[in-house]
Amino acid sequence: MRLKDKVAIITGAGRGIGQATAYKFAREGAKVVVCDLSPEWIEETVETIREKGGESLGFVVDVRDLVALEKMVAEVVQAYGHIDCLVNNAGIVADSQLKNMTGAQFDRVIEVNLKGVYNCAKAVVDVMLRQQFGVILNASSVVGLYGNFGQTNYAASKAGVIGMSNTWARELGRKGIRSNSVCPGFIHTPILGSIPDRVLAALEEKVPLGRLGKPEEIANTFAFLASDEASYINGAVIEVSGGIAL
Repeated sequence: MRLKDKVAIITGAGRGIGQATAYKFAREGAKVVVCDLSPEWIEETVETIREKGGESLGFVVDVRDLVALEKMVAEVVQAYGHIDCLVNNAGIVADSQLKNMTGAQFDRVIEVNLKGVYNCAKAVVDVMLRQQFGVILNASSVVGLYGNFGQTNYAASKAGVIGMSNTWARELGRKGIRSNSVCPGFIHTPILGSIPDRVLAALEEKVPLGRLGKPEEIANTFAFLASDEASYINGAVIEVSGGIAL
């Protein structure tokens, strides 16, 4: 098991890519800290991990709340003694064309998708610095690389995540802490639930592989990057999109 006895905090772990990542990390031997806003989703994820013989803790936490994040991190350290990996996965969308987008729409996406990633990294960085090891994995998006119609706020947040992640790779690399970004393409998750079927079909047509991605395919990438097999990967921006940008 490539993550045996590693402690991993995963945000947005109650559904979609985050949940798939929590399950993958648990199968690989990690002690998984499941963070989300929904107590029901957290309970489902934690119990599934435990039923399959894994070890997991769950926390209701809002990534916009740095104080709550710091409290959660302190409890994780008290329980497990260390933190090996942070997966910044939590994110939202509030799509609209620029001419129609409200300030509230823009601010909310930035607060969760960008400031939330900053908050989570800020909450764990001192622990990782004391340890002199750690991995920070940030969920960006192909939208952060290439933009997308109707997603000014989302594209800005995901491009910003890459910039922060690369900065942390430079700042923290000599301290034994790696930082990398993963850029999923269009993945079958609840976040696509509001997109009409005809639009999803058009997206599939654009992908050279002819389909949308699976949450497990992103989870596999996170698991590799969290493992010692990726020990010389730092400051990378890895696109997992089926080649949609080709």
